Amino acid sequence: MSHKIGIIGGSGFYSLIENSELLQVETRYGKPSDNVSIGEINGVEVAFIPRHGINHTIPPHRVPYRANIAALESLNVSRIIATNAVGSLRSDYAPGDFVLFDQFINMTHGRHDTFFDEDTVAHVGMADPYCPDMRNIASGELSRLKIRYHETGSVVVINGPRFSSRAESRFFAKQGFDTINMTQYPESALAREKGICYLGIGLVTDYDVGLEGNPGIKPVNAQEINRVFGKSINQAKELVKSIVPLAAHELSCSCKNALDNSIVTKK
Repeated sequence: MSHKIGIIGGSGFYSLIENSELLQVETRYGKPSDNVSIGEINGVEVAFIPRHGINHTIPPHRVPYRANIAALESLNVSRIIATNAVGSLRSDYAPGDFVLFDQFINMTHGRHDTFFDEDTVAHVGMADPYCPDMRNIASGELSRLKIRYHETGSVVVINGPRFSSRAESRFFAKQGFDTINMTQYPESALAREKGICYLGIGLVTDYDVGLEGNPGIKPVNAQEINRVFGKSINQAKELVKSIVPLAAHELSCSCKNALDNSIVTKK
């Protein structure tokens, strides 16, 4: 059985999809970030959503995360590959490196971050929010492609759209967090609530507010993120293209059973 793959990332991934068509999708949570592109990568059916819209008009705190995940679920997606630009909070995670997230820390507020907020209460386990099988697949492909990467990495998710103050960044680094981003939460948690295998790939673009002891590294700005991300996008596309056919096979993870023993509402 071949599984359908969802991809969430920047609009640059449109060029990867063969025989694509745009599909308007409505969900009970509203419209997703943009029309969903349906097509194939290496013979595997995929569905792609540009997280911030095709023209990058949606800021991170207003991304319709629930609609995006619900739209992919309605299209029978059972695995999601998500790419994110991230800042580094440590010297050995350098701009240009890739990171396979294994943990998130939520520092956002005001986001709709669960599908269970109406007539059903569920407490979904989130100890290990990222699919271990998909992380193993990605690690193997990163090694094969000779792309510099980190096999693990925590990502602290801030609300945005502003960047951190020096004090905030220092606090996050002292907590032992590895990277910083604005969109990994609640996207990854919502996928888990739907029992969808989720792979989060970080592309390190900067050192956040700089690097202590190195005054030559300046605080991040949006233009620098776009510059470094633009240099990494071809590697990211090659990586996603190689992961898709491997992730389409049956996996041994327990992601699809995320709701087992989670629902407490009596019917």
